[in-house]
Amino acid sequence: MAARQFDMIVIGAGPGGYVAAIRGAQLGLKVVIVEREHLGGICLNWGCIPTKALLRSSEVFHLMHRAKEFGLKADNIGYDLDAVVKRSRGVAKQLSSGIGHLMKKNKIEVVMGTATLTSANLVSVKTEKGAEELTAKAIVLATGARARTLPGLEADGDLVWSYKHALVPPRMPKDLLVIGSGAIGIEFASFYNTLGAKTTVVEVMDRILPVEDAETSAFAKKQFVKQGMTILENAAVKQLHRKPGVGVTAHIEQGGKITTQDFDTVISAVGIVGNVENLGLEAVGVKIDRTHVVTDEYCRTGVPGLYAIGDIAGAPWLAHKASHEGVMVAELIVGGHPHPVKPESIAGCTYCQPQVASVGYTEAKAKEKGYEIRVGRFPFIGNGKAIALGEPEGMIKTIFDAKTGELLGAHMVGAEVTELIQGYVVGRTLETTEEDLMNTVFPHPTLSEMMHESVLDAYGRALHM
Repeated sequence: MAARQFDMIVIGAGPGGYVAAIRGAQLGLKVVIVEREHLGGICLNWGCIPTKALLRSSEVFHLMHRAKEFGLKADNIGYDLDAVVKRSRGVAKQLSSGIGHLMKKNKIEVVMGTATLTSANLVSVKTEKGAEELTAKAIVLATGARARTLPGLEADGDLVWSYKHALVPPRMPKDLLVIGSGAIGIEFASFYNTLGAKTTVVEVMDRILPVEDAETSAFAKKQFVKQGMTILENAAVKQLHRKPGVGVTAHIEQGGKITTQDFDTVISAVGIVGNVENLGLEAVGVKIDRTHVVTDEYCRTGVPGLYAIGDIAGAPWLAHKASHEGVMVAELIVGGHPHPVKPESIAGCTYCQPQVASVGYTEAKAKEKGYEIRVGRFPFIGNGKAIALGEPEGMIKTIFDAKTGELLGAHMVGAEVTELIQGYVVGRTLETTEEDLMNTVFPHPTLSEMMHESVLDAYGRALHM
């Protein structure tokens, strides 16, 4: 059977792939998208969205315990873990089916199956009905990534969980060990700790949330410890001794000494690896470096007509970066001239309690790059809205180039900072200076006023501190 002809083939229907397909269709291309599992990919089904639904439940549970502070009464506070999980899965299902609707609306053909490149412009798809061939001048790889597994720390779904198991837990942990304190690890630690699990986090680097600014990490750590978490930094889990039906003995190395500790549940969150296997990439000349496809700033692989976007193309491993790259690539395919996606202008958000958000350079990175900097800070305790919300713990930090006033970075920890960060993201995109931000009128009373005050503080002009 002859290969079916398209203008653009997208492999993977996560937030990179399905957005690339939609933009391609909007631009008049005949598009097909190949997906082996779920429309919406990991993000909608097993990542960003269902975890936020879980975390919202734990946030409301936490607030219920604080009812008295707000002049309210709440007795016999409890939770039904199955119902919490059911709500999370319902949210994921609603959004995943919404992607199917978007594909129909944009006349994008969906082929459910496993794709392999047989040449630079030919894709063989193994479906339930057999194999079929698709051809196009442009192919976009958007196959994403999966959890990294370390020898001896493999998930079994019973005693040791991956993020998937942690989203649909078979039971509520009592003594929980979380290995890894990046966004995934800390979000699950925050969720289960809030629901009452005695939680220990082990991080191999010298601080938790290691990609964040050191000050933000330290502030977040202080809050987590206050909430009852145990945080072990510069530490590594060397071995897990599993006792079915009983629990796990973890051998933890810290400061040259190995100690053992018992847990009933372990969550492994030690990073991700790109889904590059069995795609036929090497055969068509695609370069792979440490499980990620090597691309230029426009997501081109070096093989004409072949692009790679999102997690498969490397850090930062963020859904919004994947989506933006998808749009950029679709525009390139039709001969447009889009701006490349700049990693340092992409915000990172972690939905633990307190939330953490950042964009641009950390203070250490800015100094390492040779900038002379000005740094401003403003605490939540100085903001009327934060106090009215009962959320006085937090901080906003801004970093400027002392010579030009360019906003180099912004780092936040506290209530709703994952929503606030976008103000600084827009500022960086518009190449804002401290003067623009100082002259902007921020509404009162809002948490956003702290953004203004942090900028003012960098220049010795803070008004409420």
